[in-house]
Amino acid sequence: MSAYDPKHFAAVPLRGARLDLEPLRLDHAAETAPALADPALHAFIGGAPLAEPELRARYARLLAGPPDPDATAWCNWVLRLRETGAAVGTVQATVVARGAELAWVVGTPWQGRGLAREAAVVLAGWLRERGAPALMAHVHPQHRASAAVAAAAGLAPTDVFEDGERRWEWRAPTPL
Repeated sequence: MSAYDPKHFAAVPLRGARLDLEPLRLDHAAETAPALADPALHAFIGGAPLAEPELRARYARLLAGPPDPDATAWCNWVLRLRETGAAVGTVQATVVARGAELAWVVGTPWQGRGLAREAAVVLAGWLRERGAPALMAHVHPQHRASAAVAAAAGLAPTDVFEDGERRWEWRAPTPL
């Protein structure tokens, strides 16, 4: 087994300065549905907020895992603000052999406090410690806050666009 192997990845509890990253559970839907209910959260990514039953169904699909668990791992966390205990957002990593793709969302009432940045930095650090050869995120070119989060996590913008979003990447240094 190599140090970095997607089939051996699973979300584990992680801790930031102010946030606890809790591995996703079905019962998180009751807390995250209202936290993520603002339609403005979908301005750049499209779609609409999900009500609790739909979010619970989505979480069930995520927890069931990807179609090929030997090649891909879905790691999902709920962000809990330690100070208040509130569930304030989510962060995720889709782990494959070539690296991991990161995504994050923080509910509107908690934005502007650096929480997405903190969560993404913690997640990127965890993935690097586990040997990720590359990290990436896709950010809408007009979403300055998400671009700042990607940069804080050590990713840099590329010239690659997919579905209107710029790919941001970090690659592990190549040994000499």
